[in-house]
Amino acid sequence: MEPFIVSARKYRPQTFKDVVGQQSITNTLQNAIDQNHLAQALLFCGPRGVGKTTCARILAKQINSDGTEQENEDFAFNIFELDAASNNSVDDIRNLIDQVRIPPQVGKYKVYIIDEVHMLSQSAFNAFLKTLEEPPKHAIFILATTEKHKIIPTILSRCQIFDFKRITVKDAAEYLKYIAENQGVNAEDDALHIIAQKADGAMRDALSIFDRVVSFSGSELTRKAVTENLNVLDYDTYFEATDLILEHNIPGLLILFNKTLSLGFDGHHFIAGLASHFRDLMVCQHPDTINLLEVGEAAQQLYRDQSKNTAPSFLLKGLEISNDCDLKYKTSKNQRLLVELTLMKLASINFDGEKKNPESVALNNKTIDFIAPSAFYNQVPTKKNVVKPVTENQIVGTPSEGSKETIATNKFTGTPSAPKPGQATAEAQVTPKEPQQNTKATPTAESTTDVKKPIINLPKKRVSGLSISSLNAKKQHELNKVEVVIDENNLPKDAFTEEELRKHWADFIEIIDKKGQKILASNLHSDIPKLKEGFAIHLELPNGTMKKEIEREQFELMEYLRAKLNNHFVHLVITVNETTSTKFAFTPEEKYEKLRQKNPVIDLLRQEFDLFL
Repeated sequence: MEPFIVSARKYRPQTFKDVVGQQSITNTLQNAIDQNHLAQALLFCGPRGVGKTTCARILAKQINSDGTEQENEDFAFNIFELDAASNNSVDDIRNLIDQVRIPPQVGKYKVYIIDEVHMLSQSAFNAFLKTLEEPPKHAIFILATTEKHKIIPTILSRCQIFDFKRITVKDAAEYLKYIAENQGVNAEDDALHIIAQKADGAMRDALSIFDRVVSFSGSELTRKAVTENLNVLDYDTYFEATDLILEHNIPGLLILFNKTLSLGFDGHHFIAGLASHFRDLMVCQHPDTINLLEVGEAAQQLYRDQSKNTAPSFLLKGLEISNDCDLKYKTSKNQRLLVELTLMKLASINFDGEKKNPESVALNNKTIDFIAPSAFYNQVPTKKNVVKPVTENQIVGTPSEGSKETIATNKFTGTPSAPKPGQATAEAQVTPKEPQQNTKATPTAESTTDVKKPIINLPKKRVSGLSISSLNAKKQHELNKVEVVIDENNLPKDAFTEEELRKHWADFIEIIDKKGQKILASNLHSDIPKLKEGFAIHLELPNGTMKKEIEREQFELMEYLRAKLNNHFVHLVITVNETTSTKFAFTPEEKYEKLRQKNPVIDLLRQEFDLFL
C-alpha cells in the first residue's frame, strides 16, 4: 500500500504559471528574474494558504537554474528554510548570519526563506537588521508572514513587500475542478463552489476539504454530500424560507426553522445565512452586479428566478431586520425566540417593504383592517324631530359677538361647552365613499335638527392624498361644513366667591395630578388664584416658562371652572414676577440655604460632622 499524499503537497505548484490567484505577483517576480532586477530582501505577506511559501520556493529554484540541471533538481544545498516560530532567539539569528557568509557550492545564490517571521523576538529583529540591509551578493532573504503589522518598521523599510490576496471562489473552484479531473472524480460545480466558499480564500484549506469530502463520497462528489460532510446549511433551505416569507406563511416558516435546528445548526447560523441570501437576491436584480454572486451556474439561475419575485424595498427591509437579529443574538437570553420573532417580522412585510398587520398574518392570512377612531363618530341622519330650546345651564361657552363655533361636550360635567377660543370651525369627518355631517348645532325654539346616531364606517380602501377620489372627498368635505351661531345672551353668568373659585381650583389640581400631569399641577399650585373685577382670575408666576406651560393647557382648566362656577365669562390673567423666583430652591446650595434660614442650628450640625455640599 502506497502512502497517501495530500493534495496540498501533491499539487503544489512548481512554476509561477501554476500558482492560483496571484497573477500580478508572479508576473512581477518573473520579470524581475528575467531582467536581473531582483531585490536581496523580499517580504511576502498575506492570509494563510495563498501561496507565499510556494512562491518563495519557486523563486529560489528559478534564480539558481541555468538550464543545465536535471528536471527534478531541487537545489537543496542552496535553499534554507527557517521556521521563525521555533527559532526566534538572538542565538538562532546569529547562527543564520554565520551561515550567510559562506558562498554557495552549487548554483549562484543562497536563498534563506524565513517563515512566520513576525514570531521573532525584538532582540532577534535588531540583530538581523544589519545583515538584512547589506547582505552578501550571493544571499537573498525571503520573509513570509501572515501578520505584517507585527513586524517592526525598520525591517519593513529594508524589504521589498509583496501583498498576497485571498483566492477568489471562482479561481479556487476552477483549480479544484482541474484536480478532480486528474483524480477521476466526477464533481458537481455547486459542490466545488461550496468547498471554495468554505475555504475562505485559502487554497490549502480548499484542497484539505476536497480530500476529506472525496474520502466521504468516493468518485461522485455531489452538492448534497458536501453539505452533509461540511455541516453547511444548503441554500435550498434559504430558497424555501424566502418563499414562505413571500407567502406570509408564519407556521411553515417556524416549522422550517425547527427542522433546521434538529439538523444541528444554531439559530445564529440560520439567520446570518438568510441575510446573505437576501444580499445575493439583491445582487441578482441588476446585470452589472450579478458577477458578485459566487455560486455555480445552476444556483445562479435559481437566484435569478427568485429575485424576480422580490422587490428591492422588501430585500432592504429584510436585510435590516435579519442584521438586527444577528447583532442581538449573542446578548439575548432566549435566542430561539429572538430568531422566531425575526422570522415573524420578515413574514409580515409586504412586497413593497411595508409591514403588514401582524394579526392578519397569524390568523389564517386574513387581513384585519385597523379602524380609525374618527370612524366611530361619523353620523348619519335618521328622522327629524323638533327639539326643545336649550336652557342656560346646559351651555357653557365664550364666543365673542358674531363668532361662530361648534359645541363640544364637557368631559368633567357631561354638559356641552364651547371649544378653545380661536379654534377653527369644526368640520364633519367624512369618508371618500359616503361623506356625512358630524356637527351638533344649538337649536332655538323655532329650529329643527336631525336626530343622529353613531355608526362605524370601515375603510374599504386606502386613498392616496393625491388621488382623484381623495380630491372629490375633500371637495364634498368643504360643502358639508356646518356653522353654528351661539347667542351670547343665553350664556350663563352666575356670581361666585373667591372661596368657591379656590375650592374648584384645588379640585382641578387634584384631578390632573392623578392623571399624571405633575408639571401642570405643580405650576398651578405655585400661587393662589385671586378674583378681580370682570370675572378675571389673576395668577402670579415666578418665570415665563411656567406661564407658557399654563397658557398652553389653560383650555382644560377654564372648561372645568366655567362648568363648576356656571359662568362662561371667567378668564385667566397670568403675570410674571421674577422677584418671587428666589423662593424656589433648585440646586443643593439653594436647598441648604433655605433650610438654614428656617433653622440656623443646621449650620452647627454641618460644622460638627464636617459635612460639605
